[in-house]
Amino acid sequence: MHNFKGYLMVIVAASLWGLSGTAAQNLFQEAKVEMDWLVTVRMLIAGLIFLAMALLGKKRQMVFDVLKNKFSIFHFAIFGIIGMLGVQYTYFAAIDEGNAAVATLLQYIAPVFILVYFLLILRKVPTLFEVLAVFLTLLGAFLLLTNGSAENLIVPGLAVFWGVLSAFALAFYTLYSERLVKQFDSIIVVGWGMLIGGMAISFLQSPFSVDLTGWGIKEYLLIIFVIIFGTVIPFYLFIDSLRLINSKISSLLSCSEPLSSVVASVLWLGVPFGIWQAAGTVCIIAMVFLLTLKPKNSKAGVPEKEADIAT
Repeated sequence: MHNFKGYLMVIVAASLWGLSGTAAQNLFQEAKVEMDWLVTVRMLIAGLIFLAMALLGKKRQMVFDVLKNKFSIFHFAIFGIIGMLGVQYTYFAAIDEGNAAVATLLQYIAPVFILVYFLLILRKVPTLFEVLAVFLTLLGAFLLLTNGSAENLIVPGLAVFWGVLSAFALAFYTLYSERLVKQFDSIIVVGWGMLIGGMAISFLQSPFSVDLTGWGIKEYLLIIFVIIFGTVIPFYLFIDSLRLINSKISSLLSCSEPLSSVVASVLWLGVPFGIWQAAGTVCIIAMVFLLTLKPKNSKAGVPEKEADIAT
């Protein structure tokens, strides 16, 4: 029962992440909500909620331990601005320029960047698993972005740029958070990361600078959904699921995120999705499975961390 509960928590969390991207696309393209503003508000509110939750827990003092020395302040600033804000901003920018399905799938090539990083650091000849994973990623990205035709790019160039940059940012986020989650609870790391990133972007986009003209109940509900159901609840469910199941299983089950994003984009927003794009989706998800299930004696690859959550 504990395992089943953990599985369910991860699947719900990943599905909510996928749906939140589709909700954001609706806000950007139909309600004309500014992408920068939504990122700012989402991060600030979610960060405050996470830290408030941590203050109500048993390790409340750990929330303030972050501020006790320059070393932790410096590393949380790097994590919050380059890691957390980098992931959130590039992901939403990819949605704004393209669509949620492609943005989510492009972000899922992050494990390959992490794999390349470890291969370069360890100077190790890649295994068959790793070579196959890279091949599947390249093939999947090609099919996803061109729908099988090398002569045309069916996804806007800027969407591809932001999507790939989002994968780089997620790779950095995952690697850099390693030292932080060893010292602090994951909910505190996510909370401070969100809040610091939100405060940083506030200098460029004030959360109070927004044009509410034309907004109705639908727009307000979608914004609440993105912040609460697309950020706070899934992050909490994913973190809490790690008490019940290991991070390898969590990583596998989190593949339901791009699936939910694709299904929601097609059924809700009417985003065209051809058979070759579907094949590309399968390739990218297969890559995640390969890297997660590869033999333990392979030293390179994606580390099993609680913090490989970002969208």
